[in-house]
Amino acid sequence: MSVYVVDSNFFIQAHRITYPLDVVVSFWEKLKELSHDGRIISIDKVKNEIFNHNDDLEKWCRANLSNSFFKNSISAMDTYRRVIVWANSKRDYFLPKAMNEFLDVDEADAFIVAYALSDRENRIVVTHEISEPKRRNKIKIPDVCNALDVQYLNDMDMFRALKETF
Repeated sequence: MSVYVVDSNFFIQAHRITYPLDVVVSFWEKLKELSHDGRIISIDKVKNEIFNHNDDLEKWCRANLSNSFFKNSISAMDTYRRVIVWANSKRDYFLPKAMNEFLDVDEADAFIVAYALSDRENRIVVTHEISEPKRRNKIKIPDVCNALDVQYLNDMDMFRALKETF
């Protein structure tokens, strides 16, 4: 059974743009259900990014997601090293700001790829980011996934793969 590892932007964009908590209640109920079934998970770094805003999204997550939803990214340190080695091999391509952001230990992107990579057959990254391999000022999650053979998709493709509607 595949488990979907959701990025921060999955929650943040849903909350702020496409599925506001007070309007598209069924979306949030579906997330709660999928999280309790263990079909979607995330990591501690994503939790930190979400819980950094002291807003309704943070309150919703605290009230509706179990403590086990946000996995400890320390368990993926071996594969995190592989992600960092890949990024460092591209140091001549990416601008310093992009490298610094991606390599920042407080940022979730490298860790989310590493967490999925640590169980590549069963974990799929879910992100709103789109591959932009020619972009130099930002390292995009899909480009790292492509380089390291990690599956990724967007939220709607995840719901389709799960055969879920809301």
